[in-house]
Order: sequence, then C-alpha cells, then structure tokens
Amino acid sequence: MAGRAHSRRLLLLLLLLALQGSCLAFRSPLSVFKRFKETTRSFSNECLGTTRPVTPIDSSDFALDIRMPGVTPKESDTYFCMSMRLPVDEEAFVIDFKPRASMDTVHHMLLFGCNMPSSTGSYWFCDEGTCTDKANILYAWARNAPPTRLPKGVGFRVGGETGSKYFVLQVHYGDISAFRDNHKDCSGVSLHLTRVPQPLIAGMYLMMSVDTVIPPGEKVVNSDISCHYKMYPMHVFAYRVHTHHLGKVVSGYRVRNKQWTLIGRQSPQLPQAFYPVEHPVDVTFGDILAARCVFTGEGRTEATHIGGTSSDEMCNLYIMYYMEAKHAVSFMTCTQNVDPDVFRTIPAEANIPIPVKSDMVMMHDHHRETENKDKTALIQQPKHGEEEVLEQGDFYSLLSKLLGERDGVVHVHRYNPAEKTESGSDPVAEIANVVQKKDLARSDAREGAEREERGNAILVRDRIHKFHRLESTLRPAESSFSPQQPGEGPWEPDHSGDFHVEEALDWPGVYLLPGQVSGVALDSKNNLVIFHRGDHVWDGNSFDSKFVYQQRGLGPIEEDTILVIDPNNAAILQSSGKNLFYLPHGLSIDKDGNYWVTDVALHQVFKLDPHSKEGPLLILGRSMQPGSDQNHFCQPTDVAVDPSTGDVFVSDGYCNSRIVQFSPSGKFITQWGEESSRGTPKPGQFSVPHSLALVPHLGQLCVADRENGRIQCFRTDTKEFVREIKHASFGRNVFAISYIPGLLFAVNGKPYFGDHEPVQGFVMNFSSGEIIDVFKPVRKHFDMPHDVVASNDGNVYIGDAHANTVWKFTLTEKMEHRSVKKAGIEAQEIKGKGSGGLNLGNFFASRKGYSRKGFDRLSTEGSDQEKDEDDGSESEEEYSAPLPTPAPSS
Repeated sequence: MAGRAHSRRLLLLLLLLALQGSCLAFRSPLSVFKRFKETTRSFSNECLGTTRPVTPIDSSDFALDIRMPGVTPKESDTYFCMSMRLPVDEEAFVIDFKPRASMDTVHHMLLFGCNMPSSTGSYWFCDEGTCTDKANILYAWARNAPPTRLPKGVGFRVGGETGSKYFVLQVHYGDISAFRDNHKDCSGVSLHLTRVPQPLIAGMYLMMSVDTVIPPGEKVVNSDISCHYKMYPMHVFAYRVHTHHLGKVVSGYRVRNKQWTLIGRQSPQLPQAFYPVEHPVDVTFGDILAARCVFTGEGRTEATHIGGTSSDEMCNLYIMYYMEAKHAVSFMTCTQNVDPDVFRTIPAEANIPIPVKSDMVMMHDHHRETENKDKTALIQQPKHGEEEVLEQGDFYSLLSKLLGERDGVVHVHRYNPAEKTESGSDPVAEIANVVQKKDLARSDAREGAEREERGNAILVRDRIHKFHRLESTLRPAESSFSPQQPGEGPWEPDHSGDFHVEEALDWPGVYLLPGQVSGVALDSKNNLVIFHRGDHVWDGNSFDSKFVYQQRGLGPIEEDTILVIDPNNAAILQSSGKNLFYLPHGLSIDKDGNYWVTDVALHQVFKLDPHSKEGPLLILGRSMQPGSDQNHFCQPTDVAVDPSTGDVFVSDGYCNSRIVQFSPSGKFITQWGEESSRGTPKPGQFSVPHSLALVPHLGQLCVADRENGRIQCFRTDTKEFVREIKHASFGRNVFAISYIPGLLFAVNGKPYFGDHEPVQGFVMNFSSGEIIDVFKPVRKHFDMPHDVVASNDGNVYIGDAHANTVWKFTLTEKMEHRSVKKAGIEAQEIKGKGSGGLNLGNFFASRKGYSRKGFDRLSTEGSDQEKDEDDGSESEEEYSAPLPTPAPSS
C-alpha cells in the first residue's frame, strides 16, 4: 500500500510538473518581440523592481520597464545613463509614463529617444555622452513634482523608419547621503507603448535666452524671448520652467491679435518637472510665442551671464505640445526676441514672483554655489574650457543642463552686449536642431522650422539640425536668367530634348551612412570622394555670437573624414583625414588630384595630397580665429581651383559675404562681394555664398548664392558680373551647383512654410539658363541635399547632410546634343541615345566643389542645419525647412 501511495504521489508530481511546463511553453510573453534578446535584466537583488523589462499588455500594447541596473553613486551630482533598445522594429507610440524613483535618492530623470546610445555598457557616466546621434527628449521627472500625463490619442513616435530605436535614461543623483549604506538603486521609468497609430504626435518647443546679462545688485532684471510661429497648429498641454538661483518667476504666453493667453507661469525654485496647463492653448501660424524670466542680481558682485555653472544663469521654458500626425514635428526652438515692443503689454502677473514654501524649494544640488566664496564674485570654472558647448549632442548637453544643470559640464558662451562684433550683428537668431550626444542627448529636430526675422533678415541655422537655415528677405521672383551673350569667345555646348535624370537603383552607396555629408567630388578616375563629419554635428551650440567654435574640447574627428568610393559598387577604396577636422564643409579636387577642403569650425582652407601622410600641403586662414581680412576666413564654405592658372577661389561664407582669390602658393590676390541689402539683392551681393563651380573654357566662376535663391556667375579675370540664374522652382535656397560642359546642376533647400517648391535636383542648359529636367531619389528622400557633383559620362552624385546619405543618378533616355554658334564657328550637331549614361565628350570640365549645408550666419549658432525644424528639424545642418501648405484652419 505504502509503495502504491508513493507511486501515486510521484506520478501526480510528475503530472503537475508537466502541466506547469506546458503552460509556460504555451505562450511566452516575450515571444512576439523578436528583436528583444534580453529576456531578463541583471538587476541587483536589492532592487525591488521587475526583472522582466518587456511585459505584453494585449495584442498591440506592451509595457517597457527602463531601470538603472543597480547602481551606487559615490559622489553628489552624479549623472548615470543607461540604454534599452526598442523591442519591436515597426513604428510604435509611447502613450504613458510612470516614474519608478524615490525622491530621497533621485534629483531628476530625463528620458531620451535616439538611434545609437553613446555606450553599449549596462550603464555609464553621462559625461561620456548620451547619444551619438540626434535625440528627442520624451520625459522629465523631478522629485516632489506631479507626473506627466499625455492626453488621450497623443503619443511620442518611436521605431519604424524615422523614429528612435533606443531609449536612453539619464538619472541625476544630487545629494548622495541616502547611499551611505551603499545600497543599489534601480530607479527608472515604465512606459506604455502601443503599435496602434496615434492621431496626434507629441513634441517639444524650447524657448531659451542666450544673451541675458544680470547686473550685480540689480533688484529686478527681465529676460524676454519671443518668436513668430510659422508652423502647423500645435496644442499645448504641459510646460516646464528652468533657471538657477536668481530666477524668481518664468511665464510663457501666446500672443494673438495683441491678446495675451497664458501657457504657464511657475517659480523655477519649485520642482522643475512638466506641469499641465490650466486651460488648453492652441498656437497657429502667425501667433507670437513670448516668455519672460524675472531675475534678481542682489547678492552678486559681478554680472551674471547665461551658462551652465552655479554662478551662471539660465532662462528656459519647455512647452510640450501635440500636432496632427501628418504635420507633426518633434522639436522646435526659439532663442531670440523678435518683437521687444510686444512686452510693453505683458500681463502684470509675469512680473510678480511666486511665493515658495521652504519645504517645496527645488534643491539645486547639481549647481550649488561654493560656501566660502570670495567677496569678489562668483567665477565660472569650466572643466573643459570656458566656451565649450556641445558638439553633436552638445545642445543636448546643454538641454540636460537645462533640465537640471550640472556644474562644470556644459558651458554656454557668455555673451556681453558691450562686446558686439565689428559688424554689429545681433546675437543668436535661433537655435535649430537641438540636442545630441555629448552630455545629454541631442533632440531630434528635423524639419520643423521656425523662421524668425532678424535685423537683416538672416535666420540662423539650425539646428539644433537641426540644424540652420537663414531666412531670406524675399520670396524668389519668377524665373530670371541672363543668357550667354553672343560674341567672340569659345563655344558652349547646348543641350535640349528628352533629357532625364534617374536614381541608379542598383547602386549600394545609398546605404553607406557616413556622418553628415558636407561635400562630394570626383577624382581623375571618376571615383566618388565624400567629405563627412563623422560623429561631429553642426548644431545651434557650435558657435558663439562672434562665430568662435565652442566645442573644441571634443577634439578633432577621430575617424577618417574623406572616403574614396568606387562609383560602380560603392566599395571604399581609400580613406583619410582623421584627427584633422572639427566641422568639415566644402570639398573640391584640382587637376593634379589634390583635395581642397574647408572647415567651418577651424575657419580654414586646406590643400591635401591624398597619397601623403605628411599633413596638409597648404593651409589658408588662422585656426579657430574667424575674421574678414586677407589672412582670416569666417566659416568658409567651398573652394574652386582654376585648372589653367592654379588660382584658388574660396567662398567665404556664413559670416562673410565674399569670394576671395589666392595664388597657387596661397598669396592673397583680391576679393569681391558684399552682404545683400534689403529688398532685391544686387549683382555681387551674397547671402551665404555656399558652393562654387568653375566654367574654365569661358573663364567664369559661378556661385550658389544660397539664401538669395540664385546662381551668380562672374568673370575670373575681371570679376565682372556676367549673369544670374534664378527660377521660382528653386524656392528660397540654392545649396550647391556643379558644371559639366553645356549643363549646370543644382540642388535647392526645403520649402518654407506656405511655399510649394519641393526639395529636388535641377539640370539646366548653361547657355540659356533654362531648366531641362528635375529629379528626386526613389530610395529614401532628400532632407538637406548639401552638395552635388556631375561627371562627363552622365553620373550625378548628391550628398545629404541631414539624411547622411549619398545618391547616384544617371542621365538616361533620348537626348539631343547640339552645339551653338560661337565666334563664327558652327559646331556639328549630333543626335543620339544615351545608353546607361550620356557621353558628353572630352570637353574641359571643372570639377565641382562641394555643397554643404551650414548654418546661417547666426552669431551664436551657426550650425549646420536649418533652423529648427524637427522631424522635421536637423543636423544638421544649416537651413530651416519650411512645412507644406497648412491645412485649413498650425
């Protein structure tokens, strides 16, 4: 009996185990997440959180638990970062956040979305960077603050082709007295994600002062920010304010028809999290967004400037909004005061400090002042150089600071109004494309553009990249060009007929994905040469108001920035240029095969032997020293070398409006050009001469006058203006040009809000200026086509600084090639069909320089992107792309 009972019990036990195993195997909660290989997290036993980061909720929704993996900070003001990959490939939407943190241990947390974290470790010090690419801020939490709630139907877009692939959590441990017992912390945030498309997409609008000065002892100092809103409607649902110790109150408003509507008003000494707006606020095209920070200078013995340390100040208002999905951009910025007069009628409440109870005061542990400070004044002591700002993620380093600064990590140039540049230009017109890698992350600003008017109508570039376009004063006129004048001289081939350019769909180079592609050129073997920025990005924090590069602490780009690519299979044949450049821009190749490149951060031009490792053959300009005399440049953009004389022409550039000519040995010869005046720009006036193309046999140099949306050509001997080519279809910008006998190629920029001209490539008959074809890629799309180069055998290459992509196009279909009568000589007419490409013969063709997308001239931002569009906005670079035509009423 006993034996049978034991057998039964054993059988029952085995049956239960089998049933349990079958239940577990029936459906694993993680089985649907094929990309997520980490099924458990190595949390410390002392952590109480879940060890399963992904939890399915239903067929379309899941929860993602993002936690520190059991850390113990050893010093106050420690910033730890960790990353987690999105467990699905397809597009998803974050619709809710739940903080998992104790206010006894955590000062604040930030959550970013990006495509590549700065480290692959389980966690790292955020000083090493947050993301290596652009990043969006998704969530902010501070102790004693209410949780952020997204309205129904609103989500942050992640995954898919355009959304972030990684989440990066940054946790700031302020006072670490709670860690005296050496326990491990697993603070973080839980996300609710859905794969159901949301009709409304969330984003962030940052208003930030960059030039405020608080005089010592001054009782009340106002810092005002205002921008015209030129996007689709956005609906504000939360806001966050930020200053350091001197801030008393920050208020934000929408101004419409002179009526002020409050967005949010708060004491920056309270927990600096996002607070819900009291009443919904919609912002539409034509509205003004205005913000005021009220400071006091009492207790200070020296002037206080904007910066990242405890002795500096900040004035920031973060506006969280949502837009219709089809028009959504994820990040926009405003850093200027375009309408000072509007503040004459600001509501009185904006000037009244908000009383704060002592137990609710936000502890600024991360930028605490020294206790035994001199009676002299508080002096900023940056760790990496006083003017270091951030590079790729730099604006984000700044942003993180904005969302909770850390002493000595990010330093904003201290602008002193008394120290204006010689030109008297105003500081910073706008920061576009924000955020990226260094200290915090870089915010994904891609196309959202907010073009703000600046004295001379030059908008500063991006962005953050987003960026960085300037706003030109006029809308392009109807097509205009001055045809080649008849008379004596060499003949110019003429092209017309069924002429077409198409993308070479079998070319794999589109997937190379280098850094921001600023220049493309062809060597003597017709190999493609690419100039790119590696892990550096030109954003709104790259330069101060005097165009001095602020991120030299990052060091030069450590990877090869010049790639030689096989034109057939896109194989990398050769690479060079590591540890030489900070912000590459222009590239051209002379008849001897030497590379000529420009660097806008160094303000220099370099001549390089591609086969030598001995360093540059020639350097023009002074390193890191902007200027406008014979020995200095200010963000030079491109180079062209005359094949017959060897003379060097430099387009200079973002802060100078001139073309400078040097001898082959680098001796200054002459210069011409001036800044565009208001109204219709005259011949010889420039608003960012951005790209050069020589027409050797005609003795002409053509210039892409970027912000004037036109091409100007001049005689290389007399510098006499020859012609202008301008078409309505160019829109407001012409970024780059390239010439081969008979044909001129160009690329424009993204349209401004309300404009209709798409971003595309153009093929023009050089003699008449007539457009004979336009083209776009099939794979991917143009975001900021920055440079173009064409070869005599009919191949065209375009490098895009925002898409980090290079496309190859070919001339196809039936063509007609006939010469025109010049100098009394009738050239023979030849008709034929191109096979795979048009052979234009062995005519002299100057190698096209590069085209890039730089920042506007903005005094403190010149970055390489546009203004600030976001997902609309970019890196990168320098223009601010406009939105499509607004829907009837953003």
